[in-house]
Amino acid sequence: MEVLNSKNFEEQTKKGIVVVDFFATWCGPCRMMAPVLEEVQEELGDKVKIFKVDVDESEALARKFGVMMIPTMVIFENGEVRDKHIGLWQKDDMLDQIKSYL
Repeated sequence: MEVLNSKNFEEQTKKGIVVVDFFATWCGPCRMMAPVLEEVQEELGDKVKIFKVDVDESEALARKFGVMMIPTMVIFENGEVRDKHIGLWQKDDMLDQIKSYL
């Protein structure tokens, strides 16, 4: 899964439905979310794009979107924040939420 930073974030999130996982490499729950995100990406295919943002490498992006705890998943629709989920997210619940924007 591609990791975004301030240089490519806006370009990658401006079109369609995009889920961004704000994470840190040292975060146990963040590592637990990785396979869930991969399964969601596989199931939804090109209907949605999923990216990651390392909060240690991109602190300004984390601040911009009010990320205070990780993992935090932010759903964008055409560049606008539509939803935010903090903490672990069950696959079926995540799929239901994302599908509500498709």
